Amino acid sequence: MKSKFTTILTELKNHAPFTTFGAITGIILMLLFENLQHQTSHDLFYIFHPAHVVLSAMATASVYSFYTKKPKFVHVLLIGFFGSIGIATLSDSLIPYIGELLMGMHVHLHAHESFAEQAHIGFIEKWYIILPAAVAGVLIAYCLPKTKFPHAGHVLLSTWASSFHILMAMAGNTSAPKIIVSFIFLFLAVWLPCCVSDIVFPLLFANGKNTNLHHH
Repeated sequence: MKSKFTTILTELKNHAPFTTFGAITGIILMLLFENLQHQTSHDLFYIFHPAHVVLSAMATASVYSFYTKKPKFVHVLLIGFFGSIGIATLSDSLIPYIGELLMGMHVHLHAHESFAEQAHIGFIEKWYIILPAAVAGVLIAYCLPKTKFPHAGHVLLSTWASSFHILMAMAGNTSAPKIIVSFIFLFLAVWLPCCVSDIVFPLLFANGKNTNLHHH
């Protein structure tokens, strides 16, 4: 348990610089596309979000497989599926949504919309895209477990998905304070959730192998 806890703290520390870089790219996207129409931002969100889910499932399932003796497929599937869906939702939808509310942004709320539609909860709003994406990521990881590219890739994709989620709420009304606060939420939306998804969650269930080194 101690070695796992040490690994988790080390990974969180080591991921901070790359997460900062990712958040910067997200801010650049927001500045470049600040006048993007709401529907276009919505469509782009649903390109980056499912792509994030695929790579997140690959990374989560791969880490579990690396640190478990003879991992069973059903265990790899469950851990990769729920780890990616849950954390991707937190990272891409819920944390940005909270940031938007705190900044007083217009979030395009309508009385007839459910919370899932207001916050763009992918596995509910577009379950037919998100759920297969998670399964596909797990299947790829089970056949060819890799963590370096999936982890780095989904950190960036998560940042970009969160950026377009915030752009939907900004509706073209950008300002320096909003950009600064958006940077903070982009960092938080990626740093903790993605490390939890790829490292903490699978290591909690892993057994039988050394957890002092992470394969990414």
